[in-house]
Amino acid sequence: MTELTILMPCLDEAATVGSCIAKAREFLEHAGISGEVLVADNGSQDGSRELARMAGARVVEVPERGYGAALAAGIAAASGRYVIMGDADDSYDFSRLEGFVEKLREGYPLVMGNRFKGGIRKGAMPWLHRYFGNPVLSFIGRLLFRAKVGDFHCGLRGFDREAVRGLELTTPGMEFASELVVKASLAGWRIAEVPTTLHPDGRGRPPHLRSWRDGWRHLRFLLLFSPRWLFLYPGLALLVLGIALTAALYVAPLHVGRAGLDIHSMLYASAAAILGLQLCLFALFARVSAQNAGLLPRRPALEAFLRAASLERGLLVGLAAAAGGFIWSAVTFWHWREVGFGALDPRVVMRDTIPASALMIGGMEVMLASFLLSILRLGEGR
Repeated sequence: MTELTILMPCLDEAATVGSCIAKAREFLEHAGISGEVLVADNGSQDGSRELARMAGARVVEVPERGYGAALAAGIAAASGRYVIMGDADDSYDFSRLEGFVEKLREGYPLVMGNRFKGGIRKGAMPWLHRYFGNPVLSFIGRLLFRAKVGDFHCGLRGFDREAVRGLELTTPGMEFASELVVKASLAGWRIAEVPTTLHPDGRGRPPHLRSWRDGWRHLRFLLLFSPRWLFLYPGLALLVLGIALTAALYVAPLHVGRAGLDIHSMLYASAAAILGLQLCLFALFARVSAQNAGLLPRRPALEAFLRAASLERGLLVGLAAAAGGFIWSAVTFWHWREVGFGALDPRVVMRDTIPASALMIGGMEVMLASFLLSILRLGEGR
């Protein structure tokens, strides 16, 4: 096995692929590294494959379209222990990879380039990407996954090939870049950064990247891989606030400044509590499904909770809540019967019927959720 594979995904890069390969081979020669240059061609129609072979690269043809698909095929075909990947548009200098090799040899399984530390040359990155898209998505990635990565979407990065194959990356599109960092962070990898200079695209044509479409795909991926932030935290906030406000309004109306809160606010507060409960249950379903699919690692705390939250216990808890709400409603109905089913003061009766109905709905949700959770976990023991 060679030590290093320099991998370049390629789609109609005839104007620049030869230059990129020449720089990569120059680096391997001057650094005295046993390595190869590998081009993962994604269906080029402009002669890129032939030019890459003439420049001394090994070419693997990838019929499945997509940035991630090309990289996945390239990683599978690479012969090097380490892989350094970068775009074939001449925006990265493949002759200056010493920092990546040094960090990889130190034992870092993933080494990220950082364009904001290394410098972005004039015209190399649209202002929307430089000052909004990349900083915002990188911040969200650090927040959601505690990843110490300053530039989530730098295209120049190095990694241990076998370690990355163990992550079982699956996304075929541009979000492959996020998936690599997210799964590495969830796996607890040490991640190093190397300042990287970004040069203007040398192809003389619009890039394959589409700002809003691909930005949304990255954001969607980050959210889908973080059920806590997508479902759990908002759900807990709504549940706690909804219960607290409903309980406070049950005792008496509230006054906040000039605003008066009464049974109408109580109705919305109970609805918020029900929605919060649903979001918390969605977080649990999403996490269990992702674990079973191998997308997220298993957590000891969650495993302990799942062992305790059996179908029978969930049914008992839900049944108790629903029964409590039903009994509460029955008592209210009995009081109405005692006055001859006549007119009632809504400000009095609604203080009982609103929380009682919310309790019944919540209890039934817990019962149904217990069945669904048991279905999701059917194959875990195999």
